Amino acid sequence: MMKDMIALQLLPCVLFLTVLLAMSATSHAAALRLDLTHVDSGRGFTKGELLRRMAARSRARIDSRWSPPGRGANAHAVTAPVARGTVGKEDFNSEYLIHFSIGTPRPQRVALTLDTGSDLVWTQCFCQVCFPQPFPELDTSASGTARGVSCFDSLCAQGSFSLSGCAVGDNSCMYTDSYGDNSVTTGKLYEDTFTFQQAPNGKAAVVPNLRFGCGMFNTGIFGSNESGIAGFGRGALSLPSQLKVGKFSHCFTTIVESRPSPAFLGTPDNLQAQATGRLQSTPLVRNPESNHYYLSLKGITVGKTRLPFDASAFALKGDGSGGTIIDSGSALTSVPEAVYRSSWRSSSRRCRCLSTKTTPTSTRACCASPLRRRRRRPPCRS
Repeated sequence: MMKDMIALQLLPCVLFLTVLLAMSATSHAAALRLDLTHVDSGRGFTKGELLRRMAARSRARIDSRWSPPGRGANAHAVTAPVARGTVGKEDFNSEYLIHFSIGTPRPQRVALTLDTGSDLVWTQCFCQVCFPQPFPELDTSASGTARGVSCFDSLCAQGSFSLSGCAVGDNSCMYTDSYGDNSVTTGKLYEDTFTFQQAPNGKAAVVPNLRFGCGMFNTGIFGSNESGIAGFGRGALSLPSQLKVGKFSHCFTTIVESRPSPAFLGTPDNLQAQATGRLQSTPLVRNPESNHYYLSLKGITVGKTRLPFDASAFALKGDGSGGTIIDSGSALTSVPEAVYRSSWRSSSRRCRCLSTKTTPTSTRACCASPLRRRRRRPPCRS
């Protein structure tokens, strides 16, 4: 259990939970819409299996993200299994995939893990060593607008790659990017036109000259329904940064729904008009040592009981350690062990199953309804 860092994740079980993430940018683009699908959507799992897989993905994500130094600079979203009811490394992925197309005149489909913990946008192409994906890999030679990025380009030198350099013969930008779970992608940096389907049966938005990685050697833990990763971090090569949008947001449906949910790059004009109440916001904190999105968490309350930890327990430290992040690749909230056990003890007084049938590390679910006078505590349901 990590001691200093706290990873605060967005729960995908909440219907249409929208979180606005502020980013610095020199200009703003009109809002673009992308479709998000849950990684297990349409795969025939029961609700219990979906919950177990969700928990397994979150545990694996934390293990890889906060692993010892030397296991990779980024944090690829690691996920759960192909076989029903099992947990393995064959189908690890993130919680959500985004869908759009690359190239002209016939845009080619990509399905990328949405990862707020990294910057590079990449998909498989010219495969030498690759993982299986459900549709053909990208063919840049079939696009009339694709071109290689020079190794003398500033983004090649300044990108947050593990390694970058010049290809022999054509001076194109070669890169290697590694992740916290030891997954690695190596390839060439390209520039091409991206097409975003704005809404079902809606007009597509076409954006030229966006940079992405063409991954030729891709090894490690990747899912069978993804073709790469879409970095949504603060770095210059991330999708929000390249689009120069000041904000992005995503809405999550429950894990048992098969329909897609939207992600917006930029702020839709009608967002405020469609809100059912006043929009809530909280400031993000910058960490000079990281491109992650940090929150200023002050405390945790269970029911009406405030846990006995002040804001310093969750605060970002001067050396860049500690702090609370929002992470797209995990569904569960992870906290230091002392905070977790205090929360469990407080919950056990409100939920009969925690005090009689579970331990602090049990994965059994509990109906955590508030206690009411003359009413029994809610029973535990597996």
